[in-house]
Amino acid sequence: MAPCCPHKMIKMEKTLHLKSSRGRKVRVVREHYLREQVPCYSSLCLASCDNDGKVLPGDLTHYVVPDVGVVLDYQEILEFRELQGIILTQTACQAVHHCKGRRQYNRLRNLLKDPRHDCVLFANEFQEFSFCQRENGESQEQWQTRCVYSAAVWYYNHLAGMMAVVMITENQDIINQYSNLQSGVYVISVQEYLQNFWLELRTAHELYRSIRQALQEKESECTEKEFTEHLPAEVLEAGIKSGRYIQGTLSVNKHRAQTEASVRTEGLTNKNTELSSEVLVYGNKNRNRAVHGDVVVVELLPKSQWRGKVSALTEGQLEEKNGEDIQNKPMPTGSVVGILQRNWRDYVVTFPPRESPQSQSRNSQRILTVPWDHRIPKIRISTQQADALQDHRVVVRIDSWESTSLYPNGHSVRVLGRAGELETEVQTILIENCIHVPPFSDAQLREMPVNSPEKPWKVDPSQVAERRDLRESHLVFSIDPAGCEDVDDTLSVCSLAGGKLLELGVHIADVTHFVAEGSLTDLEAHARATTYYLADRRYDMLPAILSADLCSLLGGVDRYAMSVLWELDAHTLAVNKVWYGRTVIRSSYQLHYELAQALLNGEHAEVPELTQFVSSEKDAKLAQLKQALEMLTHVARHLRAQRDQGGALELEGVEVRAQLDNEKNITALVPRQPLEIHETVAECMIYANHWVARMIQEVFPHQALLRQHPPPRQEFFSQLVESAKSKGFAIDTRSNKALADSLDKAVDPQDSLLNRLLRMMATQAMSQAMYFSTGAIPQDQYYHYGLALDRYTHFTSPIRRYADIVVHRLLAAAIEVESGRSPAKALASSKELEELAHHINRKNRAAQQVQKVSTELFQCLYFKERDPHKDQCCVANAVIYAIRDNGVLAFVPLYGMKGPAYLKNREGQVLSAGQDGHCEWQSGSVRRYSDCITTMSSIGTTTFTLFCHITVRISVQSLRCHADSVNLEVVSNRPHRSVTLHQTESHSRSQLVQEVVRLAEEASQQAQGKATRLSKLSKEEQEFCQSKSPNLYLLLEEIRELSLMDPAMCNHSLEIVMGSK
Repeated sequence: MAPCCPHKMIKMEKTLHLKSSRGRKVRVVREHYLREQVPCYSSLCLASCDNDGKVLPGDLTHYVVPDVGVVLDYQEILEFRELQGIILTQTACQAVHHCKGRRQYNRLRNLLKDPRHDCVLFANEFQEFSFCQRENGESQEQWQTRCVYSAAVWYYNHLAGMMAVVMITENQDIINQYSNLQSGVYVISVQEYLQNFWLELRTAHELYRSIRQALQEKESECTEKEFTEHLPAEVLEAGIKSGRYIQGTLSVNKHRAQTEASVRTEGLTNKNTELSSEVLVYGNKNRNRAVHGDVVVVELLPKSQWRGKVSALTEGQLEEKNGEDIQNKPMPTGSVVGILQRNWRDYVVTFPPRESPQSQSRNSQRILTVPWDHRIPKIRISTQQADALQDHRVVVRIDSWESTSLYPNGHSVRVLGRAGELETEVQTILIENCIHVPPFSDAQLREMPVNSPEKPWKVDPSQVAERRDLRESHLVFSIDPAGCEDVDDTLSVCSLAGGKLLELGVHIADVTHFVAEGSLTDLEAHARATTYYLADRRYDMLPAILSADLCSLLGGVDRYAMSVLWELDAHTLAVNKVWYGRTVIRSSYQLHYELAQALLNGEHAEVPELTQFVSSEKDAKLAQLKQALEMLTHVARHLRAQRDQGGALELEGVEVRAQLDNEKNITALVPRQPLEIHETVAECMIYANHWVARMIQEVFPHQALLRQHPPPRQEFFSQLVESAKSKGFAIDTRSNKALADSLDKAVDPQDSLLNRLLRMMATQAMSQAMYFSTGAIPQDQYYHYGLALDRYTHFTSPIRRYADIVVHRLLAAAIEVESGRSPAKALASSKELEELAHHINRKNRAAQQVQKVSTELFQCLYFKERDPHKDQCCVANAVIYAIRDNGVLAFVPLYGMKGPAYLKNREGQVLSAGQDGHCEWQSGSVRRYSDCITTMSSIGTTTFTLFCHITVRISVQSLRCHADSVNLEVVSNRPHRSVTLHQTESHSRSQLVQEVVRLAEEASQQAQGKATRLSKLSKEEQEFCQSKSPNLYLLLEEIRELSLMDPAMCNHSLEIVMGSK
């Protein structure tokens, strides 16, 4: 006799009405199984349901079940973390998948997975007593409503009436039909629900009103089509396979947003050899309602309609006049015929001034708002606050873009503040880059260990027993910027076997001991992926108790670490063996760079940790420390030489020193000459990252997180090669070593800036370094081009990079495997790891962009209140580094900024220089050559050559709806003044930063004063709040915008110049 099934299932038939690829209706009958045991995910359950995962709390007043319409249209409200006890039915989730598409459905799935949100999924269509068979003549909407209500009733009965259940809907007929059918199950509207249960949640109420207005104000007046309809998905798919259509991501040119966009294609299989990796999409009609970032399908236009990209500078960000700009060679040009994936996000818009009346209805006004991002079209929203919100920045979301509308329709989410105010602009930058960094929640902070004078944190004896104790056996020390508080790496070096061997050690904060995988803190760190650095503040990836205290390897205190120890031959420095493991360390010295370099140079320097010792003991310890620093430098020189032989690149960067006041606030950033000790520390970190990469890849060949830096495409070097050629230098780009060698030779003794500018161009040509899963690409693609290493990862900064936390966990698992034990927790699959890598890469790009735009914001703030015609700070030396049809691109080394300088204006006038070099506008013409541009007027002929020095006047163009921008105006074709660059450079940079920091401090003080008036922060709140000023680690390793490199590309060089950190 067959054993009886403990969970009886009932077989049913489910009838689906589908459409075939040819549009014919098809009736499909599928088997459908019902069972009594379906998880309810409630802590009040008395039926022993298999509730594995998130469970709804039992101390609530009610559970809430949204109907299908609410989940479809008001999902944003359900995403508020304050809302608790939400039950999403299988019926509603399937409706989202069917009606809203995969992107919205995945957003709903992520909401259900996230333990920070108190919501669960109930498989109501598989539960025997909640399942509803669709009746004859019943519409799909009626059946879906009955399913959701049946699920609500089932929950009330299943929990024996211990929890009231509220079903929310926007359909008044549903309320009338179901509200009185079952005691304990209430059916009310979303508005009633918010008013009765969440009256204080004002943002939810405002969002509800905004969405409701948008739904009510959908396009109804106009029926004439403005755009062609998109082709059906099956037609697009067939066309892509046949090669008729091309798939790619739409990228709008921010300087010509009205006319010029391109579709970047990947893996193009079209047999037409004339096609490159890019297809031009000219004009809004051909763009056909696609928005920047959407995945689209394009059809090529006839060759007679192909166009070229415009190579002239665009003055400001104004709309272009069609047909007036010079075009490059025609390229493949197409039109959008379909959209595979909408990548809409939150957009920051500005309400324009009321220059003309706009449409009004139902006491609301339909306003065309202007997005902050030039690449996004105007968005029409309905609001009752149009007058009050003029000149304000507002967050909006796009709802739809019908073929009958010139603009997309959307709804407002929340108001940021008045345009131009510092805090508003900073929040705008964050939102535009999809960065969400709320304060750490109470639940997350409760996971943190305590370290206070009353209850000081101490190492756990059980941990000491499991770790290698280096506190007495090793001289461990750190070398960081002066005043650094978040020390995440320390070093050790000593002689073994009578001087025949050396032991080098790199010890990194053991963050994973405190951040358990899957914990709330881990999930938040995963979501942020990195610490975000802005010009006036930073947003930490981890709470301050970890980043600035227990995971900071401060001097004289016991700390947990993950260590790598190499045994080296003292003569050849060849590696004999490597040890990886968890350790306990106590750093003996917390050195800053200048002190360490002074000790290396044999200069007299006071080491704070040695002041307590008597003279003889002090001298002995100082000699020991100096010996360690000398050995460390010796090893680092050898490691650098090895990488140089392999072709490691050295691109230009400027390091800065922080000046602090008595309260450790930053008062200025002062550029300084790099020290050898900087490179020494960097080489040790690179070495550790490389060896950890080897370890985890060898143990987990298909499940390791590494970092690759692909070789750049040769065509990206064209500007570098041609520019160097104009000065008589040949740049060999066939390999990284050839490039490094030729850059070393491209030196002009008369102009030290030339080599730096060439290295800036090399940086621009570099591809982006990226994280990846070793199971996703072949091993010959693991190579790191910039560092000349076959394998590389990030291990040394787990305080500020989530990738390092993942690598720490992989290393711990690899150590377990090497010891013959199984890992304590199953590893992520290659696919899961690749998804994580994509997420971290995306967040890293956002972090780089935020840092860049934030710096530009503060540059504009510095110059905005200055009179460019009177203030000498607004006149500076600049170097031409690129030629365009109507002007040049110039770099201002004093302020580390670049921008266009126009030689021909909109009136057709050109800049001509007199005998004294002073430039003025005259009627004339302009002619461009490969290495220069010439203007001709009644005054004469003036030539501006590549790499020549000119004088520019710096001013700020204020744009009401967009970010302010810096303008460069050529005032002389000669260098500014007769002083050398290095004499003025430090003063001007320091002056700019001091002024920027002063503005930031004033804003911060005002905010702090307001907060103090409202309430006093507790000690715990002060301890765990987000940081308000840059940390010193950032100042040395992350700020590159004050360098001579292109600010937009400066983060590329971080990986190459200081790739270890």
